[in-house]
Amino acid sequence: MIAVSDRLDFFPFPALIGDIGGTNARFALMTDALANIRRFPIVKTRNFDGLKEAIEMTALNHTAIQPRTALLAVAGPVRGDSFSLTNCPWTVEPMRLIEELGFEVVVVLNDFEALALALPALLENDLEQIGNGTINQHGTKLVVGPGTGLGAAALVFARDTWVPLPGEGGHINFGPITDLDFDIWRVMEPTNGRISAETFLSGPGILRLYRAMSRLADEMPVLTTAAEVTRAALDNSSSVARETLELFCSYLGRFAGDMAMFTMAKGGVYLGGGIVPRILPLLQKASFREAFEAKAPHDDLLGKVATSVITHPNPALEGLATYARTPSRFAVELRGRRWAR
Repeated sequence: MIAVSDRLDFFPFPALIGDIGGTNARFALMTDALANIRRFPIVKTRNFDGLKEAIEMTALNHTAIQPRTALLAVAGPVRGDSFSLTNCPWTVEPMRLIEELGFEVVVVLNDFEALALALPALLENDLEQIGNGTINQHGTKLVVGPGTGLGAAALVFARDTWVPLPGEGGHINFGPITDLDFDIWRVMEPTNGRISAETFLSGPGILRLYRAMSRLADEMPVLTTAAEVTRAALDNSSSVARETLELFCSYLGRFAGDMAMFTMAKGGVYLGGGIVPRILPLLQKASFREAFEAKAPHDDLLGKVATSVITHPNPALEGLATYARTPSRFAVELRGRRWAR
């Protein structure tokens, strides 16, 4: 049954925590609220039939401890007792996890909501600031990040409590501004019949943008994966790939700046996901920050907002662990997202 309570004061330990994206799944075990987490190897979602099988083969088969709680973050909205992930063919069925894997409680959050929960606990060496700007420690924090898809979430401080605000911001419409943009938009491959921010700002988006840029340059697109485009851009072996990644950084700055204005993210904008740490040298150039701040008549306002790349290797797991240890610090809405025996 779905629990009625919308908040938890504590989680039953031991707890399994998991971060399930479109490409990778990460699991870890917490024996109690004070213990360090035990991480299991990162696995590819395509190698498993579903979430249950991934949990069994990656985590439960490698420990004698039976977790009482499963606290999971998934790439997509949590809707009902059975729901699919946005960029992964898995279906999540929390009651099946309880019945077949022995959990007492299953809580499922959005993956970028879990990232947002990590933000107050990140240390200086977990971040690489880009450009200027200052952080208001209790100001609203925003995390955005391209990976298999494009995620976004905010974290608001109110009445001595952090309140995460998950969403599907990556699917907002995304429009052209410059003459080059208009040329690109005319040849860009749409996703689901339209051009969204995720159409550009994702792993598949890098490849779409590269193909569009190749077409405009009247060149054959010889690179076939986002990883190849990224490598060719970073080592300057392809001018089209380099221009593709420079535009990608500019578009990411534009999107992040729009979201920062909407949320008034005076607590900083944080860039996560699997792609951003790999292209840090390009993000540190002017185009990202220029696009982030180019929000007339509010350029000065965005100029004061700090932007940082998250360099922590497992920030979503860190966010889940922080929440599991001290759930009273966070006002996480659990109606429809908590299942129990």
